[in-house]
Amino acid sequence: MSAPPGEFARELAAVDLPGLSARARRATPAQVDALLRRVAPGGAGSPAPADARLGLAELAVLLSPAAGARLEELALAARETTLRRFGRAVRLFAPLYVSNACLSSCTYCGFAKGLPVVRRTLDLDEVEAEGRLLAERGFRHLLLVSGEHRVEVSADYLVAVLERLRPLFPSLSIETQTWSDDTYARLVRAGLEGVVHYQETYDRARYAEVHVAGWKRDYDRRLSSFDRAAAAGARRLGIGALLGLAPDWRADVLALGAHAAFLSRRHWRTEVSVALPRIKPSASEFPPVVVVSDAEFVQAHAALRLFGPDLALTLSTREPAGMRDGLARIAVTTMSAGSSTEPGGYGSAGTAQEQFSISDDRSPAEVAEMLVRAGYEPVWKDAFPLVDASARAKS
Repeated sequence: MSAPPGEFARELAAVDLPGLSARARRATPAQVDALLRRVAPGGAGSPAPADARLGLAELAVLLSPAAGARLEELALAARETTLRRFGRAVRLFAPLYVSNACLSSCTYCGFAKGLPVVRRTLDLDEVEAEGRLLAERGFRHLLLVSGEHRVEVSADYLVAVLERLRPLFPSLSIETQTWSDDTYARLVRAGLEGVVHYQETYDRARYAEVHVAGWKRDYDRRLSSFDRAAAAGARRLGIGALLGLAPDWRADVLALGAHAAFLSRRHWRTEVSVALPRIKPSASEFPPVVVVSDAEFVQAHAALRLFGPDLALTLSTREPAGMRDGLARIAVTTMSAGSSTEPGGYGSAGTAQEQFSISDDRSPAEVAEMLVRAGYEPVWKDAFPLVDASARAKS
């Protein structure tokens, strides 16, 4: 039985996303010019006295082809906003894949049930061995990732994993299936800090087409999972849309912005992070229905930064090094580094199927060195308090 629509689902249903997306496509250069003056009143590249608070209509203009024609000015305004709010700190984390077993059939995923791939679920000793390798590389923040398998990756299993890793890592998050209130509370007591659940697409019809069977097929349960996680004490909430999954990428970015604004308002004690992964090659052989260009990808990140000045923007190693280096200077505040997307991949690569291909294969040390050369500070555990950001930006 599917879950009923939650508070955000009802709020989103009242938003005319197709209309906003159409407005984005029709935005004029004059509208873009007026909005750029508002978000950077001293001129793009000049610090503003306060960050403008934008609505979805303004976000639509920032996502428009007319705004894309002024990408450099848009990126400079986003960069100044990022420096004011976060300074020059970029938090680094590593994904630790504990299992690729899955009972859900998602047409775009390399872990989908039914694919003829090598499956592996790490035991606790293997999890600890992977964790120790990552700790030796400097990481203090791990994202535990798995397929959706309620037997092999049970609540008991995740509790045991968290308890085993907790002495090594002060910050642990999960990207797994959704859970009940009681299970999230158990995980938080075991050391869980953050919960990541990408909606993938906010288009209900398209969501049903690509989520054929399994627990993840329940759109509303997934969308309301953050209320359960935050109520249980999770301090970080991570959302995302998979670009290329639905034909209207602007509508998904608009919905993602609305979701981030809702969570920031509803769960104001938590950090809200946003990600915009693009579809990459995997065992699913799923082709993107729309190709989001590099320029559009940068534009989407800059627009979200201006829309949500306090949002953490996350970028994975799906993207190539040049793109990651550039976005770290514009809008991104959290990056993975030296990643493996297969269970056991840090210690014994090639023994299981990876979820998707990696485009940036630099080591964590090389990514950190890139940030230092660019004048940024790689932060292995946590970002500095926002209260100090202005002082750091001027240093």
